[in-house]
Amino acid sequence: MYFDKAGEHNTQDTLRIAVEEAGKRGISHMVVASTWGDTGLKAAKLLQGKGIALAVVSHNTGFSQEGVQEFDQATRAQIEKLGGRVYTGTMVLRNLGTAIRSLQSYSQQDLVAHTLRMLGQGMKVCVEIVAMAADAGLIPCEDVIAVAGTGRGADTVALIRANSSNNFFQIKVREILAKPRAF
Repeated sequence: MYFDKAGEHNTQDTLRIAVEEAGKRGISHMVVASTWGDTGLKAAKLLQGKGIALAVVSHNTGFSQEGVQEFDQATRAQIEKLGGRVYTGTMVLRNLGTAIRSLQSYSQQDLVAHTLRMLGQGMKVCVEIVAMAADAGLIPCEDVIAVAGTGRGADTVALIRANSSNNFFQIKVREILAKPRAF
């Protein structure tokens, strides 16, 4: 599915595609990016009773403002009550390299992030959250469905062979199932 424009208005269709494809393909794990928790909660509700494990990945504390966690804690509790697991940790493509960039104008991780963004912000995030979820032990190193977006909401779905961040280049984007044309 190719959406004409990126953004939150694609969230329901994106999640529907993700859940349908996971079911058709026998995929047992889904990873969803969610900054504030809204998209993660929508995914948890859709996955209810489907037998697909959900890992919701949020920004690290201090991402936008020192010491502040953007993910709503009440929403986190709802996701967990529905069987999802929420992971908050250091973003693979925005960690120490971001601090180094402030000293010298670029870092090696910037090159990787910008290259993935050639396919859209959502693709960069899909790959990144799969690495983060694998690092946290929330998903196995096998095919998973990843869902992310551009800004708020979801507009990208990918079938990805997961691996941990120390094996980042062993992560394989097998199929792009949905993404925006314009981003």
